This record gives sequence, structure tokens and C-alpha cells, in this order.
Amino acid sequence: MSITHVLRASFGAVLIAAAALLAPVQTVHAQAASAPAATAPAAPSAPAPAVASPAVTEEAIDNPYGLKALWTQGDFVARGTLVIMVIMSMGSWYVIFTKLFEQRSMLKSARESADSFWKASSVKAGYGTLQEGTAFRFIAEQSIKASEHHEGAMAVDKHTWVTMAIDRAVSNVQGRLQDGLAVLATVGSTAPFVGLFGTVWGIYNALVKIGISGQASIDKVAGPVGEALIMTAIGLAVAVPAVMGYNWLIRRNKQVMDQTKAFAGDLHNVLMAGKR
Repeated sequence: MSITHVLRASFGAVLIAAAALLAPVQTVHAQAASAPAATAPAAPSAPAPAVASPAVTEEAIDNPYGLKALWTQGDFVARGTLVIMVIMSMGSWYVIFTKLFEQRSMLKSARESADSFWKASSVKAGYGTLQEGTAFRFIAEQSIKASEHHEGAMAVDKHTWVTMAIDRAVSNVQGRLQDGLAVLATVGSTAPFVGLFGTVWGIYNALVKIGISGQASIDKVAGPVGEALIMTAIGLAVAVPAVMGYNWLIRRNKQVMDQTKAFAGDLHNVLMAGKR
């Protein structure tokens, strides 16, 4: 083999070895060049236009057939009827609360008299233990006066004289307890009819509107008929508490008067026994 062939073979082997060494380096550079492109964040897309939501609007709808409409749209008869029923309701509730307070005070006085009056050494000493302004103090005061001022009582014996004084005192207490109950009885018996009058007047207005319009449409008659129904409801709302309060107060008055009459009877017996 000549020297030329040997040189060619050696040069070829060197080229093959160099290509083998450079191949991994080129692969690494290719991967490094392609990595940023692969990991680069995507360009932000243009934001989608916001879809405008339709605005939700709530409209306040006034009730054309309520109490407000009854006052604003009603005539002077409807307003006057409503005012009368309001006054009747206020009067009945005032009587109920005041009479309950009065009955409570009398029941408390009855308990106090049992604890203090009958434990005193004399009637006068027991009279001083009773609270000012109470019914039991009033009865004791009248009975003591009658017992001490019997002289010249037109030939009436002392027993009858003291009995008459105590009976008058008890009757005054009973009359005071019954004050105001007539108001409750009146309201309870007349309020439904006042409300019925408002009902009839409302129906009359409905018929007038039907005749003027020539047609019985719901928008023509709903208002007056609604006023009529409201008047009926108000009349019942005024009458029912008045009737119930009247019956309740009558029952409590009986309880109070039983204790009052028992106190008056015991006091009469003590005075007739000569213990002052």
C-alpha cells in the first residue's frame, strides 16, 4: 500500500471521529434553542368584551285598595266613619286599662287589710293602717263616723244607722267600679253597625261608579268594594275587644265586690260588738 492511500484512510478516520464528537453538542444546542420557545408563556389574548347584564329595576307598587287609599281616596263620609271607629277603639282600650289598674289596687288593698287592719288593737288603729284613697279606708271611715255620731238620728237605732252608712259606702264603691263599663257596652254593641254603615256606603259608591262608567269592570268596583270590606273588618276589630273586656271586667268586679262586702260585714259586726 502506498503512502497516499494510508494518508487518505487516516484523514477519513479523523473526520468520522470528529463528526461523532460534535453530534451530541449539536443536539444539546438544538434542545436549548427549542426550550425557550416551548416554555415561553403564551401571549395574553385580548379580553372578551363583557356582556352587559340587563339592569334589574324594582318598582314599588302602591296598593290602591289599602288603608292609605281608603283615607286619601275616600269621601268625607268614609273618613268620618273611620275617625269615629278609631275614637271608639281608643276609648274602649283606655277604659279597659284604667279599670284593670283600679281593680288591681283594690285587690291589693284587700290583702293588706287582712294583714294589717284585723291585727290592730282597735278599729281606729286599724283604720290608720289602711292606705289613703282606697275603698276599704273609705268604708272604715264612714262606718266609724256613723258609729260615733248616732245622737239624734231621728229615732233610728244604732245598728240600723251603722248598717245604712256601710251599705251606702259599699254602694259608692260598687258604682265607682262600674264607671266606664257602659262605654265598653256601647262600643261593643254599636261598632259593628258603624262598620256596616261604612260597608253600605262603599257599596253605594261602587254602584255609582258602575252607573257612570256603564260597565261593571273590576277596576271600577274594586276600590269601593275594598273600602267596604275594610270598614267591616275595622268595625269587628273595635267591637270584639270591647265585648271581651266588658265581660272580663264584670267578672273581676264581682271578685272585688265579694271581698269588699266581706270586709264591710266583718267591720259592721266588730262595731256592733262595741269595739272601737
